[in-house]
This record gives sequence, structure tokens and C-alpha cells, in this order.
Amino acid sequence: MPTPIDVVLPCLDEAAALPAVLTALPPGYRAIVVDNGSRDGSPEVAARHGARVIHEPRRGYGAAVHAGIEAADTELVCVLDADGSFAPRELPALVAPVADGLADLAVGRRRPVRVGVWPWHARVGTALVTTLLRRRGVPLRDLSPIRVARREALLALGVTDRAFGYPLELVIRAAAADWRIRELDVTYAPRAAGTRSKVSGSVRGTLRATRDFAAVLRDMREPR
Repeated sequence: MPTPIDVVLPCLDEAAALPAVLTALPPGYRAIVVDNGSRDGSPEVAARHGARVIHEPRRGYGAAVHAGIEAADTELVCVLDADGSFAPRELPALVAPVADGLADLAVGRRRPVRVGVWPWHARVGTALVTTLLRRRGVPLRDLSPIRVARREALLALGVTDRAFGYPLELVIRAAAADWRIRELDVTYAPRAAGTRSKVSGSVRGTLRATRDFAAVLRDMREPR
């Protein structure tokens, strides 16, 4: 029987996507759905499909992810969006380099399945941020919300952002701690019908994320 691995799924109104996402998790991968204030019955849907459900009342992507990592109890932990845009079957490929000791953090690099899946404003924003990251020595070309690391090490990084800036602060702190970061291609598909992206789904969402990213970059000019 495979060693269990907890998968943290931050969730805000993802009831339409959760059944397919949860049933597609590979054997041994255990879902922790962190509800961040859903009004569409997401917690009940998640529970019916075998997920462990916890509630994080403080709104924000980082708040939900952090709560899920704290709740996890496996050595390795994955983070995966609950909207159906990433394929759970690809998680083992990201787990492998961390489990084998070849990387400390594995992150996905989005490969859209067709034109239009990744809106232009989100692509531009990501390109700008990752260009700045590479200038700081962080070897990434994407900042996607699918990643794998060791739970205790993640918590020890001391990431403080609880909004959209969480993944950026994470990789900056990881690089400053001399983590080996591995980026692997992952499929990026349309979100499930009936769900809406809080970031890339609108220019407004992208601007909010960019604002949070800018705050992180400003506050971490000299990471330790």
C-alpha cells in the first residue's frame, strides 16, 4: 500500500468541480479541502466524496493553504487547486523528485491544453513576476498553484502572507534557504463549468494578485 500523501485543496465555491477532482486523486493521496467561506455547499460535497474538510474563516488563498498544511499529517504534502484546471493524476510526477531527495520543492509549469485557457492578462502578470524572480536567482517561469514539499520544512519557512502573495513569498523564502527547486510541466485545462477563477478569471483578480505580489517583493528585497 502506498505511503499516504495529503493534498491540500483551498476551496471557495468549487462545488461543481470537487467531485471530479476528488475522485481523480491517485491511490494514497488524501484530500484536505480547506473551505474559505463557500456559499455553494462545497464543504458538504467534499465530505460526500471522502475528503477531510476544515474551515478557515480568514479569507485569502494563503490563509487556506496554510491552514491545510497545518492540518496535514504526512511527511510530504501537495497543494492543488480545487477548480479542475489541474489534473490530480500528475501529482505523482511532482512528488517523485521530492520523495527521492532530488528536490526540496516541486512546482508545476502550466501548459495550456488550448488557446484561451490562460488569459493574456494572467500570462503577462506571471511573466513579469517570474522575470523578477529569475533576477533574484529563483529558477522559475511560472508560479502555478500546484506544488509539493515536505510539510515540516514548509512550516519552518515561516511564510506570513495569507493572500495571493503566498506562493511568491514561499519560493523567495525557499530560494533564500537554498532549497533545490524543480519545475515540471503540468497540463492546464479549463476550469469546471460553474466555477470562476479568483485570480486569472478577470483583469480585476489579476490586478489584486499583482498588488499582493508587489507587496511581497517590496517587503522581501533582502530575504534571509
